[in-house]
Amino acid sequence: MDDAQYSSFPRGRCEQRGFTLIEIMVVVVILGILAAMVVPKVLDRPDQARATAARQDIGGLMQALNLYRLDQGYYPSMSQGLAALVERPAGISAANWRPYLERLPKDPWGKPYQYLNPGANGEIDVFTLGADGQPNGEGVNSDIGSWQL
Repeated sequence: MDDAQYSSFPRGRCEQRGFTLIEIMVVVVILGILAAMVVPKVLDRPDQARATAARQDIGGLMQALNLYRLDQGYYPSMSQGLAALVERPAGISAANWRPYLERLPKDPWGKPYQYLNPGANGEIDVFTLGADGQPNGEGVNSDIGSWQL
C-alpha cells in the first residue's frame, strides 16, 4: 500500500508566509496613533465617575434626611450630624426613630461627607470638598453639594 492514500495532506511544497518587519512596524505605529487619541479621553473618566458617585451619595443622604425630618419634624442638629441617620440620637424616643441608612458612606476620595444645619446654600447642606479636601477647588478639587442637585 502506498502511504499517499492514508495522508490527508496533499503532497507538494508547503508554503509558510510570516509577517515582515515592515508590516509589524506599520501595525505598531497605527496602534500608537490610536492609543494617543484614546488614552487622554479615557484618563478623564475616573474623575467623572467619582463626581457622579458623590452626587448619587449626596442624593441618597438628602432623601434620608428628608425622611428623618418627616418623622421628627426637623433635621438633625449640627451636633447630631449625619450620624443621626444611622444611630438614634439622645433625646429621641425609640418609637419615633428608625435607622435611615445602614451606614454612612464616605465620599469617593475616602473622606466623610460634610453637613451644615443651617446650610449656607439652603435649609441644610450636604457636600464633599472634592479630591483635595479644601473648600472652593476647581476641576477634580471642586466642591460637590446638595445645592447642585
